[in-house]
Order: sequence, then C-alpha cells, then structure tokens
Amino acid sequence: MKRWMKILLSLVATLVVLILVAVIGPLFNESLKLDATAFLRFAFVAIGLAIVYAVYLVTKTDTAWVVGTREVVYMAIGAALYAIFSYLFNGTVFVVPSVSQVALRPAIVIPMFFGYAFGPVVGLFTGAVGNMFADALTGFGLSPQWCIGNGLVGMIAGMHMLFENKKKSMNIVLILGGVLTAIFALTYILNQAIPNMTFFDVEAGIFGDAQITWFAGLAIVIGFVIVLLIRLLVKNEDVAAAVTWAMLGNILGIGFAAISDIWINGFSFAVAIVGEFLPAAGTNMLFAAVLLPIIVVAYEAIQKQSGR
Repeated sequence: MKRWMKILLSLVATLVVLILVAVIGPLFNESLKLDATAFLRFAFVAIGLAIVYAVYLVTKTDTAWVVGTREVVYMAIGAALYAIFSYLFNGTVFVVPSVSQVALRPAIVIPMFFGYAFGPVVGLFTGAVGNMFADALTGFGLSPQWCIGNGLVGMIAGMHMLFENKKKSMNIVLILGGVLTAIFALTYILNQAIPNMTFFDVEAGIFGDAQITWFAGLAIVIGFVIVLLIRLLVKNEDVAAAVTWAMLGNILGIGFAAISDIWINGFSFAVAIVGEFLPAAGTNMLFAAVLLPIIVVAYEAIQKQSGR
C-alpha cells in the first residue's frame, strides 16, 4: 500500500474512532451526548485532520511519515496510556482557574513523547483518540475539537523528524514559540477581568465571582523560560529537541482547540485565550519541561540496553 494511502487511512481511522465514541458514549452515559454544536465540533476535527494531511503532502518524501505495523502498535499503546492517565488526573482532581473544565494533566507528556519518539502520525492518534476515550471515561462530556487539538500536540512534537539540522530547527521553533508566548501573555495582561468560572463559594452561593489567577494566565511564560533554559544548558540534544518541539505542539494544538470555541461556544478571542488556552497550555508546558526530559532519558537508556 502506498504511503499516501496509509496516512489517509490513519487520519480516517482517527476520525471514525472519535465519531464512534460520540455515537456510542451516550448509550452508557447521557452526559456524553453532544448538543446542537456537534456538527461544528466535528467540522473543526475535519479541519485539524486536513491540516495534518496538508503538512504531509508538503513533506511526503520524508521517512517521518512511515506507517507500518510497528507504528500502528504504538498508536494503540499510546492512546490507551493517554486515556488511562488522563482519566486519573482529569475532572475535579486538580482544577485550574478557567472559564471551562481545565485540569492539571501531566499525562499530556504521553502524546508529546509518542509523537517525538515514533513519528507525527503516532503522536496524532495517541493525543486525539486517547483524549476522546479519557473524556468518555470521566463522563463530563465530549469535546472532539479539543481531542484533535491534543492530537496536534503529539503530531507537531514528531515533526522534528522532518529536519536534518536539529539545532537550527530548534532555534526556529524557539523563536516562534517565544513570539507566540509573548502575544498570549500580553493578551492575559490586557484582559485580566475574564471570570474564573470554576470558582464556587458554597457557603456564600457565589459562582464565577473571581478572576483567572496570575499562575493560570502566565504559566506559559514560566514554561517557555524553562524550555529555553533546557535548550541552552542541557547537552543532550534529544532531550532539548523533544521539549522544544513539544512546546510548539502544545501552543499550536491547544491554541487550535481554544480558538475553535470562538465559533462553537460563542467566546470572544480574549475569553478563548485567557479563559481556556492559557490555563491549559501553560500548565501543559510546565509538565512538558519537567517530565518529558525524564521520559526521553529513560527511553534512551532502554534503547542502549536493548542494543538499538
């Protein structure tokens, strides 16, 4: 089978799994039933997958896009791990101030790692399908567009494979990430009045009467600084590349999901960025900077022991 067909089938498989979960999920839990925005949500899923295929077409000669039995196995393992660990840390375990359901999710390093280690297609499937199953397990509702955003996180983390000059590509990614981080941080500074809708004072009966905290709004800056320090100080290029590309994947993937809610939930740009993107992307970046290096080093050690 030709490579373009394998890539297309992988993307179609991702879409089909998301649709099946959306159709079957409500049979077991009514809260998983999508509302009138279901078509629009899946429209953004299709847009995200189309973006991935467009990137493939531009770089289709690169071996990063190889999809064989090995990659399919990694897709299944990655999606299962991400679903389980996302479920364990999702919901109300560690809630982050936001306008919607955002929680600390250290499991985000799973699609980042699987994308970095096994390629963009594996990262895409791991993030998208794993997140969809995690949403179904938690039972708070399905957000297919956020699932594809998580898929983009893993896919972009694997795009380092498209560049022969690892150092040069990392420098370009850092510059782009720095510019985007500055823009989004400024957006928070100029829109600090966005309400924290996860705030609830039971005794006073007050809901949403608080602002997004500085930590939630500026964690992305802290995360970027840590990524920059890793790039400059860590001698292991694999670790530096993994963290750097994961940072960009996090910004673009979660950004895609948050911006889609401008149309789906009727949010303004400021609410989408300050109320959704920054609380999610900022904390994700912190986990990427801290946990991903540990996983990459452990993976390298395993490879050396196995003689690969």
